[in-house]
Amino acid sequence: MKTTRLTMAQALVRYLACQHVERDGAQNPFFAGMWGIFGHGNVAGVGQALEQYAPSFRYYQSRNEQAQVLASVAFAKQRNRLATFACASSIGPGATNMLTGAAVATVNRIPVLILPGDIFAERIQAPVLQQLESERTQDISVNDCFKPVSRYWDRISRPEQLVAALPAAMRVLTSPADTGAVTLSLPQDVQAEAYEYPSSLFEKRVWHIPRNRPDQGALLRAADWIRSSQQPIIIAGGGVHYSDAHAALESFIARTGIPVAETQAGKGSLLYDNPLNLGATGVTGTEGAIQIAAEADLVIGIGTRYSDFTNASKTAFANENLRFININVAEFDAHKHNALPLVGDARATLEELLPLLEDYGVAADYRARVQGLNQAWDAEVHRIYNLEHEPMLSQGEVIGIVNSLSAAGDTVLCAAGSMPGDLHKLWRTRNPKGYHLEYGYSTMGYEIAGGLGVKLADPDHEVWVMVGDGSFLMMHTEIVTMVQEGIKVNILVLDNHGHASIGALSKAVGSDGFGTKFRYRSESGQLDGETLPIDFAKNCESLGAHVIRARDRAELAAAIEKAKTIQGGPVCIITEVDRRQRVPGYGAWWDVPVAEVSEMAAVRAAREDYEANKTRENWYA
Repeated sequence: MKTTRLTMAQALVRYLACQHVERDGAQNPFFAGMWGIFGHGNVAGVGQALEQYAPSFRYYQSRNEQAQVLASVAFAKQRNRLATFACASSIGPGATNMLTGAAVATVNRIPVLILPGDIFAERIQAPVLQQLESERTQDISVNDCFKPVSRYWDRISRPEQLVAALPAAMRVLTSPADTGAVTLSLPQDVQAEAYEYPSSLFEKRVWHIPRNRPDQGALLRAADWIRSSQQPIIIAGGGVHYSDAHAALESFIARTGIPVAETQAGKGSLLYDNPLNLGATGVTGTEGAIQIAAEADLVIGIGTRYSDFTNASKTAFANENLRFININVAEFDAHKHNALPLVGDARATLEELLPLLEDYGVAADYRARVQGLNQAWDAEVHRIYNLEHEPMLSQGEVIGIVNSLSAAGDTVLCAAGSMPGDLHKLWRTRNPKGYHLEYGYSTMGYEIAGGLGVKLADPDHEVWVMVGDGSFLMMHTEIVTMVQEGIKVNILVLDNHGHASIGALSKAVGSDGFGTKFRYRSESGQLDGETLPIDFAKNCESLGAHVIRARDRAELAAAIEKAKTIQGGPVCIITEVDRRQRVPGYGAWWDVPVAEVSEMAAVRAAREDYEANKTRENWYA
């Protein structure tokens, strides 16, 4: 057997560079490169290897370890999980900074390879700088924290273990059902140790991404259930995107007339103006989607995991005769809500199910009602887009201006705060990848790093990051990376002087926005003084971005038009919005417990409402 003598880190980098994926005859490299921040735990190992094999395997320098994982998640999501990055760190805080990113990847089922440096495997040096000591075991480090947020976890304690670990890691990374964060913990001494690796390990490897089909008997039963339904609805989740099932879904509903409501991950499954598209579903749903879901006698979930935002804390579906059919590559999700499970690829399943429904279509009046709701919602969106609210813009108006002036092929991106709900309702999606929300983990700080990842995945279209001031303050350092790489991302910072989303939630549970406004501490001892004079424009400018201030509708429109002409780096548009002007909830409810006893009258009243709404929850068993 031919061998090649390499350090463990060199073997790792060479292996990653040889991995490819293929689906439907299209093939591409799986890894677009590696992000990394170096320290004593990886500079002589992974750092040396990356320098040795540059530029054939590209290295990207991030400013924060969490941000590099978030950028990788966004990149992989935009590429429908068919490509990703590896992310390397030193030991200790550099490693644990990536924990949030690992959770984002695993919760959202997005493949990312995480490579934290670790303490010495030989132990003679212990305790070393940044080592967590334990009086119970020597076989532990902070990297064990990655176990619950990783789909696959391993510690490479000897260089030859890499031969078995890498294919196991790739199996999970390329799995349509079981993907997420994969963590390979790399002790700093082992990274630099050499081994005679089999040369075949570094040959091109193509991982085939299958389109699994569901059981034929289950398909026939599903067809019977659909034919017997009177008011079915489809809940389109992220699986529609990842399986590239947009055309299949459009054909399916055109034939059957079954309306579609979209989750946060599934928005864009249909274009906004498809007459059978009811728009957003669940807690942040449209009026029509909420009505039809409440009355549906059959819910067909496609690629959704039914989070509480999707099913409105188990209140969205209220028909006594309700049944579920779930199409999902993951058996775990396909069985939720006591459903008839169709375990398989969304596109393949829809293509096989449709011929079994040639004699079926919803009633003409049901189709007409759905189309009327689609048109009524478009009118409501137009109203909110054109409020002309004073003295400052409303958040809905800002969304409308960006949506109206951006190109159909562009992508809007957000993650946390009040904006995801407004975007879910209001954004008119004009291409399947035009809407990118990280809402599985709703990670504050995702937005700017995520925008970088999306732009790397799709450099030919504009990316419009919409971020509130609270989320901006948590993580904005990847603006520097955009400047360094000459990457153009448009970042709209909406300044509402605090955490507007949780402020509204605080009021809903009987409080008064406690701890959610950015204010000085007053003589009363509370944070209720004057508003903090944060200058986000100067902040962005100091990081090297092009900066535009926009104080009203005309200035914001002009700023967007100007941003489209700027190249060679990020553009930050700063605008103030009125946190009190909100988009309605249209009757949807989200279960957030209210204090059962309180001296505050508003809390007691909120508790009464809460207990009344709790009676609407269902097990769907």
